[in-house]
Parts: sequence; structure tokens; C-alpha cells
Amino acid sequence: MPRPASESVAGAMLGFRDFPELLQARGLLPVASPAVGGANQPTQTQATTILAFKFAGGVLVAGDRRATSGNVMVYDRADKVIEIDDHSLMAIAGSPAAAWEMARVLSHSFQFYRRTQLQEMTVSAKVRALSKLLRDNFGLAMQGVGAVVPIFATFDAAHPFPGGKLFFYDVMGAQFEAADYATTGSGSPAMRGVLYHENTYGRAPLRSLDRDSAIGLALRALDTAAESDTATGGLDPRGKIFPVIKLVTGAGVISVADSDMTRMLPTRNE
Repeated sequence: MPRPASESVAGAMLGFRDFPELLQARGLLPVASPAVGGANQPTQTQATTILAFKFAGGVLVAGDRRATSGNVMVYDRADKVIEIDDHSLMAIAGSPAAAWEMARVLSHSFQFYRRTQLQEMTVSAKVRALSKLLRDNFGLAMQGVGAVVPIFATFDAAHPFPGGKLFFYDVMGAQFEAADYATTGSGSPAMRGVLYHENTYGRAPLRSLDRDSAIGLALRALDTAAESDTATGGLDPRGKIFPVIKLVTGAGVISVADSDMTRMLPTRNE
């Protein structure tokens, strides 16, 4: 009498930590290459690190400028904070090739809906649209290429003041709404610590910060991440390389100029 399929699978899984490892052992899934490259797949470009938090005027979204491939710095002026429409931003951590394509699809989808339905897409529909793109991309992520872990920020006029909405995702497309802040990417643990401390023990909660205070905090958080993570680019005033910082407010998306960031650069103790 043949064994049930569940027992057959369970037997085959013995000695393996998870199903992808079993597939790799059977030659059905490519083995992830080392960070510096391998014979089975080319070393992919990665873009990290990003953060977002709610402040008094809406939502601040920021990202460093470094893109890496293994232990090589590919580019030091990558834009990881992308405008999707007049009141929405997508920040990317992971594969920029896949993430930028997702951003392009989202932008066209929102624009098509607005022109055909003569109204804006709801916030919940926008959030689900990005979730679907991540689910569709999961096959590539399982192969060790093309993984994207984004942050999505928007301003909902129907939501009580301040109206900012902030969401983060996992690689499979599960969406989570952040109450105050969100970080992803290789430098996220350090930044999350900074934001938690400021929000809990600082002079004021994040939601009460004005524009300049919020920008200053974002710069300090990214600078802290760069100290502990080689894949995160720091602040380089001499080379005129600053993070990308954008604000989602009731008036729309506002980009913070390099001159403003120069004025608010954090001062280190001597």
C-alpha cells in the first residue's frame, strides 16, 4: 500500500532545514552564490538603507546613496526614494533593478486609474497594488536574486491629522502599517535603535517634530547606520553626497535640498 503524499514529503525533508534547501539539494533551485560572486549566478547589485517616520507635517522618507555588489561599491549616488504620484513615495531596499521596475508599474497604474475613473485610487488599493507586485516577484527572490523590501508612504486627506500613512513589507508582499516609524535594509537595526530612543526618551515624540528637527534626526540616523554597516553610505559634505530625503505632506511630495541638509548637518562631539 503506497504511503500518503504527506508522509513521502515528510520523509524527503529529513535532514533539511526547510523546503528551499531540499530543492537546492535536488538541483531544482540554484544555490545562492557567495557575496563576492559565484559560478552559478552573477553578483547582484543591492541598494540599502532606508527609513521613514511620521512627523508633524506628514511623513519623512530618507535613504542613503550607496549601491553595492558584494564587497564592491557600485555607485554612490543611487536614488532609493521614488515619487509614485503627487502624494505617494516608495523607498527601496534590495535589488534596484526589480524595485525601480515596480515603482514604474505602480506610477503608471495609479495614473491610469486616476485618468479613467476621474478620482484618486484609495490608500488601501495603493498598498495592495505594491503587495501584489512583491508576490509576483517572489519567484526571483526565492532564487536569491531580485528580492525587494520596500517602504510605502502616502498622505490620506480623509485620515485625521496629520494624515500621513506609512507601510512596510516583507519579501513575500505581506503589508504592515507602521504607527510611528519603519526601517529596512542592512543598516536598519542601528537606525531603528536611534528612532526608538528619540521617540521614547527624546525631548519630544517623532509625531510632534517640525520639519527641520525631523530632517536633522534622519541625518543622524543614517550617519549612525553608516558607522556600523559598510553597505550604508554616510554623509559626505566635501564630496557633496547627501542622502535623499523627501516629505509627504498635504501639499504633496517635497524634496529636501542639499543646501538645507548642509545647514542641518549633525555636530559630533570633539
